[in-house]
Amino acid sequence: MWSVREELLAAATALLALATGASGATANPWPSLLGSREAFPPDVSAAVERVWIEPTFSRTLNGRSAHVPFDVYVAFLDTPEVTAAAARFRKLATYEVRALDADRYWGTDGDGAQGVAQVLRREPRRRVLLSRGQQTGRILGTIRGSALTILDLEPRGDGVDSRLTAYVHIDNRVAASVARLLVASFGLLADRKLGEGMRVTGEVAEWAVDPSGGFCDWLVREPLPPERRARILTALPACARRTGSPALESVQGP
Repeated sequence: MWSVREELLAAATALLALATGASGATANPWPSLLGSREAFPPDVSAAVERVWIEPTFSRTLNGRSAHVPFDVYVAFLDTPEVTAAAARFRKLATYEVRALDADRYWGTDGDGAQGVAQVLRREPRRRVLLSRGQQTGRILGTIRGSALTILDLEPRGDGVDSRLTAYVHIDNRVAASVARLLVASFGLLADRKLGEGMRVTGEVAEWAVDPSGGFCDWLVREPLPPERRARILTALPACARRTGSPALESVQGP
């Protein structure tokens, strides 16, 4: 039973890639925070509606406060492949992420889960993502599903607070039924898994602003696409000066 529980929760939470338990249909057929349904391709709109109307479960939780400037936190949030590489180097996580284009990312947690996340909406203090993927386990085999994730950010003094709301839809009806039961009973475990992404992003961002300069040295050596490295250096001008990188000027222009 422990292994079944772990596999189901891993399948559900891994879909997010990147404090209220609920199930059943929502009041509105389309999330108003995304604007017009017609603004998205038909397959994306259909996936959003399925998750929004018939979530297997949903969770809302507050992430740990990250003690970094707001623009630094957002830079790492918007370059998840850089964050994942730094997390592996620091042994904070085993995720691997690859950018497919400006808004889509492929990722794997290194433990049987993989999928694609797409940023549907970017606002100064909010990101909305749709994730579609699968988790393969030894007992339940492959479980597929989707998740709609809403991440709200709030700058507070010298830090950033985050709040995540996730709507998860598991395609297999039997697995979905068991998952509802397990999440109702073991919600804290689900919250811990859901919060891992926010925790890792915060810890990597805090390492980046550490005066020791260890992050800057790592960033110079790490084989990253120039535009992604430049995105980080734009938020960390001291790091750009320390490494003598021209990336900051190339992003900002003359």
